[in-house]
Amino acid sequence: MDAATPPAPAHAPEARGAVADGVPWGDVWGQDAAVATLREAASDPASMTHAWLITGPPGSGRSTLAHAFAAALIAEPGDERTMQQVLAGTHPDLTALRTEGVIISIKDARSLVERSYFAPSLGRYRVIVMEDADRMAERTSNVLLKALEEPPERTVWVLCAPSDADLLPTIRSRVRTLRLREPDVADVAELIVRRSGVDPAIAEQAARHAQRHIGMAQRLATDAAARARRDATLRGVLAVRGVGDAVEVAGAIVAAATDDAKALTAERDQAERATLLRTLGIAEGAAIPPAVRSQLSALDDEQKRRATRSLRDGIDRVLTDLESMFRDVLMIQFGRDGDLINRELESDLRALATAWAPERTLTVVDRIGVTRENLELNAAPALALESMLVTVASGRTP
Repeated sequence: MDAATPPAPAHAPEARGAVADGVPWGDVWGQDAAVATLREAASDPASMTHAWLITGPPGSGRSTLAHAFAAALIAEPGDERTMQQVLAGTHPDLTALRTEGVIISIKDARSLVERSYFAPSLGRYRVIVMEDADRMAERTSNVLLKALEEPPERTVWVLCAPSDADLLPTIRSRVRTLRLREPDVADVAELIVRRSGVDPAIAEQAARHAQRHIGMAQRLATDAAARARRDATLRGVLAVRGVGDAVEVAGAIVAAATDDAKALTAERDQAERATLLRTLGIAEGAAIPPAVRSQLSALDDEQKRRATRSLRDGIDRVLTDLESMFRDVLMIQFGRDGDLINRELESDLRALATAWAPERTLTVVDRIGVTRENLELNAAPALALESMLVTVASGRTP
């Protein structure tokens, strides 16, 4: 099932701009104003509302803040033991959904709605957290409407999305929106140094390349192979000169994203299958009885959906990196080169900025956006990337 509450991140000393330490807010970083608003709401019924939407760019800490708020709502003031239980995802009055498929299914949305009508069993409130509310299709959003319009007195909904524009107007009109600030590169770099102990120069580079996405910056700073893959991909795209190059580089991008997705999901997939077999009383390597094959089939289907999303997320990350690179070219072309994201490629980017007209660079940037939209509509990744890279090579859209 897609419903799951991720474990709270381990606490670490915070960078400047962080809120004061303490449960449940200690892992929320750089969002002082948002924390102040939610603290007040959790302690003063007059400041409370039954449905919230937390928006902010990827990596800004939406889900961390949502779970901290849930802990403050469910536990009595000062009850840190209960707060820790909520943060760990084991409290019965917390229901959380973080989809690992491409979209949130109607089935999962209905399950959340059903849970929302239960009275709190132990805590002050029942809290429903939906981390990926932007992944709802219109039909799925409509399932939530009645629950958001007429919630039980002690149920609180907390939705998370990059922007309120990612949700239907009917949803937006029924929630109170809380917008998170985007951290500075220096702040993210300092946080990564404190958490990981990496070299400050690597942390700064990772924060810059990740465009202030904390989770991605953490990965780049601590994974030399990930940094090397990113560099190779950007340099490969810069070297595209024709259709043959486009096909080759597109294939390499898809292959790298596929390998990355497998690495992220393979160990978990094996553990889930082993756990299910053990629960069903089936020894490892034994024949699967027909009566339980449907359960294994359902698990396989869920894991395939998760792998599909992981692959798409990986390719989308590549597109984000390419967007940043051609954005740098535009900045150079317009004489605003003091804030380049990809400084390590500056000489190549300056050469490209001289060779191309700004109109051609804008055409490429627009094509990257179209490619992202096509992939959301289930276009074949290799073909979509090939088409985009032909535009890079020629300056024309197919």
